[in-house]
This record gives sequence, C-alpha cells and structure tokens, in this order.
Amino acid sequence: MSDFAFFVLVTLIKCVIVVAFFATLAGLATYAERKVLAYFQRRIGPDMVGPFGLIQLVADMIKLFTKEDIIPYSSQKIIFAIAPLLSAICAFVSLAAIPMLPEFTLFGHIVQPLISDINVALLFVIGTSGLCFYAVFLGGLSSNNKWSILGAARGLVAIISYESVGALALMAIVMLVGSFSLVDINNYQNDGILSWLIFKQPLAFILFVIALFIETNRTPLCLTENDAEIVAGYGTEYSGLRWGMFFIGEYASMIAGAILISLLFLGGFNSFWIIPGWIMMILKSAFIFFWYFWARAAFPQLRPDQVMRMCYLILIPLAVLNLLITALAVLL
Repeated sequence: MSDFAFFVLVTLIKCVIVVAFFATLAGLATYAERKVLAYFQRRIGPDMVGPFGLIQLVADMIKLFTKEDIIPYSSQKIIFAIAPLLSAICAFVSLAAIPMLPEFTLFGHIVQPLISDINVALLFVIGTSGLCFYAVFLGGLSSNNKWSILGAARGLVAIISYESVGALALMAIVMLVGSFSLVDINNYQNDGILSWLIFKQPLAFILFVIALFIETNRTPLCLTENDAEIVAGYGTEYSGLRWGMFFIGEYASMIAGAILISLLFLGGFNSFWIIPGWIMMILKSAFIFFWYFWARAAFPQLRPDQVMRMCYLILIPLAVLNLLITALAVLL
C-alpha cells in the first residue's frame, strides 16, 4: 500500500473512531456523573437496570429515541432543528487537532493518534470548541420562549467574557513554548514532572480551568440554566433526540477540555517513571474529568452578577498580570 493510500485509510479510521468512541464516552459520562453525585450526596444513583445500573444507559437511549420530538409552533423551525447538530458537530471537530496518545508504528508506518497535526492546533481547538456555545444560543433564541432566551443570552455574555480569560492564560503558555502546536507544547514538558507547565504557569492553569467550566456550561459557573428558575434554560422547549444531541456535544466538549488541560499543563502523553505515556494520558484526563463532577457536587450555583464580577474585576486583571510577568521572564 502506498503512503498516500495508507494516510487516507488511517485518517478515515481515525474519524470513525473519534465519533464513535467519544459519543459512547459521552453516554458513559452521564452514568458516571450520576454515580459520583450520588456518592457525594449519600444517595445510591442508578442501580436497578443491569449490574450496578450500567444498563440504565440503554434505557436512557431508548427513551431519547422514542420520545416525541416536539417543535414549538411559533419557533424558528429550521434554526431550532439544526442547533443541536451544530453543538455536537463543533465538539467533535475540535477533537480533530488534539493529540491524545503517543505516536506508534503500524505495518511499517508511523501513526499519530490525531486526525490533523496543524501548527496552529491550539487556535483551532479553542475556536471550534467556542462555537459550540453559539449553537446553544441559537437553540434558545429560536425557541421563542422567554426562559430559553434568558438562559441563552446569559450564557452568551458569560462565554464571550471568559474567552478573554482563557485566551490570556493560553498566551502565556504560547510565549514560553514558542509554538501553537499541541505536539510542541507536549514535547516541551518531556523532561520530567518539574517541566510540566502547571509548575511554571500555576495562575494560567487556574484561570484556564475556570474559563473551561464556563465554556462547557458546568456548575457552579453555568448561567444557561438556574435551579431557582425550575426550568431547563435554553433547552426548555427541546425533547427527545434533539435534547440528547445538546448533551452529547456538552460531554464531548468536557472530555476534550480534560484532554486539553492534560496536554497543556500536566505533561501530556509523556512517560512518567515506569508508566507509559498513553496510560498517563488516560489517568490525567480521567482525573481532570472527575473535577467537573466534584465541583458540581461541592459548590453552590453562583449568581450571574457574581460570575461576571469575578471575570472583570478579578480574573482578567490577574490574567493580564500573569501575561506581563511571563513576558518579562521570557525577555530576561
């Protein structure tokens, strides 16, 4: 087989694996979240359907596929219909440039576990993942429901504001490494645990994690939904499979965010002592993913004014200060 034919075949296989694997992981994540929250709150969680409640996922899928698909009469029907698809598509597209495991050799060819190795991968991932939320905004706006519009508008304001925090934090990383390539950022941290960027940029790490919680619409920084309103925010009018598509996109973005944090700050897929790099990547990403559940169970929901005040009065000044200190360190 020629190199080009092998490249095309491997790329197609990678695309199928990414879509199938991460869509499955998104379903498993719902089960894991319900179990973790139950443990934190001294409840049982899913346990009736199958061993340890694992078949609950199948029951949930059957419910989503068979539930009546309702489109409000006064909604913008075309936008209402395609918004859930945009959410999932943007989430999966962002995974195309994220290297998840070390490269390996197959049939004499070197295979990189990412679909496309581009030199501006960091910009590509942040840009495409940020588009996921505009699908949420379009879904809320097209529903012609005041709760949906309020939730979508609140969330849009937050994501636009916190994107500045995340971008400023990542600029410090780019200044140190000198590249937008995620592979280069990973290789920068291959000299042991002390070369991990979390030790060189601890403030950037904290800022980026907070911004990621906003971007993935997670409690306690979620503004699209509010428990006090007793409605589902932007998704109030959605049901069945369309509702499920939003959450597949949300959980896929959460998984991508966990992998991205591992690559940027925690040494990526570099080996650690006797532990191979691919195992380290899985362990670190799983630990970061667990933070989403931990934060939801441990912290109360913040009010919109508190979230916005924290952004403009605390986080952005800290991000600018961190950037200035990093610039001075690089120059000196």
